[in-house]
Amino acid sequence: MATETGIKIESISKTSNDSCNKYDKQSGKRRRDMLLGLGFWVQGFRCFPWMAVNFFLKDGFRLDPATLQILQNSASLPMVAKPFYGLVSDSFYLFGQHRIPYIAGGALLQAISWFAIASAPPSTISFFTITTYLLLGNLGASIVEVANDAVVTECVKPPTNDSDLQSFAWVAASIGGISGNFLGGLFVDRLYSQTMFLVFGFILTLQFFITISISEKSLGLPEKHSLHGIRTQVSNLFMVLKRPEILRPILWLAASYAVIPALTGSMFYYQTQYLSIESSVLGVSKVFGQVTMLLWGVVYNRYLKSIPPRKLISSIQGTLAVLMLSDALFVNGFYRRLGIHNSVYVVFVSGFLEVLYMFKILPFNVLMAKLCPPGCEGSLMAFLMSTVALAFIVSGYFGVALASYVGVTVTNFSGFKKGLVIQAVCTVLPLFWSSCIPEGMKPEPEKKKN
Repeated sequence: MATETGIKIESISKTSNDSCNKYDKQSGKRRRDMLLGLGFWVQGFRCFPWMAVNFFLKDGFRLDPATLQILQNSASLPMVAKPFYGLVSDSFYLFGQHRIPYIAGGALLQAISWFAIASAPPSTISFFTITTYLLLGNLGASIVEVANDAVVTECVKPPTNDSDLQSFAWVAASIGGISGNFLGGLFVDRLYSQTMFLVFGFILTLQFFITISISEKSLGLPEKHSLHGIRTQVSNLFMVLKRPEILRPILWLAASYAVIPALTGSMFYYQTQYLSIESSVLGVSKVFGQVTMLLWGVVYNRYLKSIPPRKLISSIQGTLAVLMLSDALFVNGFYRRLGIHNSVYVVFVSGFLEVLYMFKILPFNVLMAKLCPPGCEGSLMAFLMSTVALAFIVSGYFGVALASYVGVTVTNFSGFKKGLVIQAVCTVLPLFWSSCIPEGMKPEPEKKKN
């Protein structure tokens, strides 16, 4: 009788422990979803204050298109150092945690920078000062992005195996981009720029306090402290990059962006200054682009994954060149003569062209994930994204030189069409060395059966 009672007690205790463990896992998942959902949403919502920045610099500082584009690209320099942030967060634990402190610290840096811009009187703030604040904000954003990506990477691997987390993060960032662009376009003419900066600063402050209220142990992340220093991890990354099947595609991707002279500053002035396109239309255009990005992820996962990477990525590059030629026709007035309103073209074609640049990233990331040896996924992907960021900066500076060459100014757009044609020709050039992109993974030889 006593034995039966003991067995029942042991069974009840085991059931109770299983229930507690199940509750802890569900609770940890909810906290993790809240942390990452907010983090990726804020990451996408960054377009809200940046839309105000463009008008703030154009109307407040009276910057010409070239100077505006130089500042935009220079402010992205912190993005280039993403591998370093990843190595630091992997190697150094703060207060016993290696992700939460970096997410909170990055959010705080961003909040400080946007509050500083908002509180400075437009008549006294200097060009150097606002550039410094924007650099500080992008530094914080880069740190948060790396830490959030690291959490996702850790959770999709054993023992967590949360494979839906990547899709969740993609959707959260897309929703942030859609809401940020829509609200930015809606309020940029109705609110002072400083007010929009304050709003985003308060959102970042909220993210900071929510983040520090969460214990990293409650998220169910693998408790694995780094056994190697930064020097060893950098050495391992260099060993991976020595492989031609990895290095050559990365160089192609970077070159495919860098050789295209970006004329975003000139196009922004052409649309707002010359065509008098309303800011709300620009906001809707960016919303359309973000929705397209969201749909691209769905379409790729369902229908395009089986297409060889070289064929798919080359097709995207070719489509990019065609739409840039379409922009040249737009500037020439071709579509207006067909009865298509400027706003219609800006919303649909310009909105799609803006995000088409990023379409190559998804299939390329899938390719790199297949080629990358185990243990180097995080550092390799951070290196890849920093290389792309550097390529975009080079592209921006290249575009400034091209705009100067064709004579584009605040009031003179006579050479803009010529610049867009040159841009389209440069976009075609990477197709001539597309052989650097693998056709796909070579099937491994079957093992002989004994």
